[in-house]
Amino acid sequence: MQIFVINLPDAIERRKLQKDQLTKLGLEYTILDATSVEDISEATYKKHYFDWQRPLRKTEVACYYSHRSAWDRVIKSGEPALILEDDAILSIFLPELLGSLNKIKGTDLINLENRSRKKFVSRSYVKIECSSKLRRLYQDRTGAAGYILWPSGANKLIQLEKNSGIGLADAHITSCHTLNAYQVEPSPIIQLDQCMDYGISNTYSQTVSKSTVSTLDNYRGGAYFILKRLLYQLRLALRQLFILTKSQRRYISIRNSDFNV
Repeated sequence: MQIFVINLPDAIERRKLQKDQLTKLGLEYTILDATSVEDISEATYKKHYFDWQRPLRKTEVACYYSHRSAWDRVIKSGEPALILEDDAILSIFLPELLGSLNKIKGTDLINLENRSRKKFVSRSYVKIECSSKLRRLYQDRTGAAGYILWPSGANKLIQLEKNSGIGLADAHITSCHTLNAYQVEPSPIIQLDQCMDYGISNTYSQTVSKSTVSTLDNYRGGAYFILKRLLYQLRLALRQLFILTKSQRRYISIRNSDFNV
């Protein structure tokens, strides 16, 4: 399976982090130079300013375009690929899992990440390698640090962009309800900034671990964005009522021993 690592050329420590991990795991990979804020023209930024529930930062638009470039590569190749952000921490069992998941048919996306938030997943599951389980994923609220995407899923994500504009990369993925998505449990990927929450030691600096995309003090916008958020929350509540009968809302487990940071 192809592996694409999204990384800004000047994020040298993060590039080394991924090189060290993937080399140790015996996995081949391709670095995709991430889109920077300098690559986002004012025209492009203005085009997307009103797309989401609040005004997007330029860093967020750039992050979306970085993932979009990976989706384009998946479509062009005609094969599924693992897409990684450069602060992803990988399980020692990732190679075996990729070999198993590469054979899965009839799916658009398999999420590998965990981010301390509850998800709507199926009660039933399929056993896969490394004492892991594959569950249907109905609603997610985690990041986009590690997921396997099929060409069919990439096409659906791009179609959503054409229909509704863009959002944060992870929010765009989770709001694409046409995706036939699954979740691996225990999760074989977390982000560096989640290590403390999961009790996993992190030897990397706070600068490397900190998100480079969003902050907690994002501008929320005026009345237009308030209305957009209310409408989104209403649609989300209706969807959750619909999926509640066939899913359960809970945290996804991890095995701390799977990670060696």
